Parts: sequence; C-alpha cells; structure tokens
Amino acid sequence: MPALSNKPYRIGRSKTGLGLFATQPIKKGTKIIRYFGPMLDCNKKKDDAVENKYLFQISKRWTVDGSVRKNIARYINHACNPNAESDVNVRKRKIIIRAIKNIEPGDEINYDYGTDYFKEYLKPIGCKCESCEKKRKKKAAEARAEKAKLKEKAARKAQKQADRDAGKAKAGGKAKPEKAVKAKTPKGKSAKAKTSKSAASKSDASKSAASKPKASKTSTSKMSKSKSKAA
Repeated sequence: MPALSNKPYRIGRSKTGLGLFATQPIKKGTKIIRYFGPMLDCNKKKDDAVENKYLFQISKRWTVDGSVRKNIARYINHACNPNAESDVNVRKRKIIIRAIKNIEPGDEINYDYGTDYFKEYLKPIGCKCESCEKKRKKKAAEARAEKAKLKEKAARKAQKQADRDAGKAKAGGKAKPEKAVKAKTPKGKSAKAKTSKSAASKSDASKSAASKPKASKTSTSKMSKSKSKAA
C-alpha cells in the first residue's frame, strides 16, 4: 500500500459547508490522512456522555473524539458513492482515510459515514452528497417530464373535443329542411277507393250515352221521300 501522502489536500467550501479537496492526483489505495482525537472509554459515564458529530467509534468500548481542530480529517464529508474509505485498526486504535478510487486535483474527498450516522444526522435533513443530488435531479426531471406529458395529453383531448363540437355546429347550420311525409293509407282502403272511382266513371259514361237522343226512323224515311220527290 502506498505511504501516507504529504498533504495532497486543502480545506475548501463545499455544498454542505467546509470540505477537504485534493490538490494533486491521489492514486487508488493511497493513505490520505489520519482521523484522530482523544480516546473515549464508553464504559465510563463521563466519556459516554460526550455528544458531537465527530465521534468515530472503532469498537464497542473505544470511540475517537475527532472534534479537535488539529484533526483536519474531520472536514471530510459523507458520500453515498465515495472515493475514499476509513481503514480502522482496532488493536492500534488508529483510523486512516484511504483512497478507493483515483482522485483528481479539485475533487472533494469523501467517505461513507455508516448507517447509524446517516439515520441520526443525514436522513432527517436529506443527504446532499453528489450521488444523492444527481438522484434528486433525475427524479425532479422525470416528474417534470411526466407533468408535461399529462398536460400535453389533456390539451390534445381538449382540442379533439373542440373539433368535434365545431363539426356538429357546422353540420347543424347546413341541415336540409325535412320533406313532407305523405300519409300512407292501408292497401285495402286504397284498392276500394280505386274500384269505387272506376265504377263511378263507368256509370257516368253510361248515363251520358243514354242521355243522347237517337235518330227516329220516321224522320229518316220522310227525308228520303222528300229527296226522291225533288229528284
């Protein structure tokens, strides 16, 4: 494992306040910095009563109080997808922060604080590490896209309904007047009516024929006789 580097870091501003940033390339596996401070014995009430955000428990009994100013490693922030990790030597009661990825100059150095710290301090306010920020931005973008999609769908639906209403109104304005419906009479009645009409017409014809005067035989003979005398 590479030896402890000669301060390849600096304290700088980060999204969560102060953080530790690389000032030169740090190769994977390099020991970056030691996390140190007074040792607290959890079996003693006085030590067990100490509370701050920089307590680093290395065993059931021993905890490092990293709140001292000389402990520069206390500025390293938590990350759910870190580029470093804490390498704990329980026997020597020593904590070394070691790179687990190649770290470039300007990159913030971070490691996972663990489940207990996350639940107690980070979960209530929301983790602000780069990985969680990306997840939140992705979810927000997906939510916006879904909202826009639903809005567009509603707009298309409203437009279709408006087009249908306009088509109905246009068709109603050009409606043709209805034709008068002829009353239909039953077939039997119409047949009887036709029969009665034809019978009536025949009777009228016979009456007219009977009313015409017939030429009498007498008058005809007289006319023939007069013609013969004249001849």
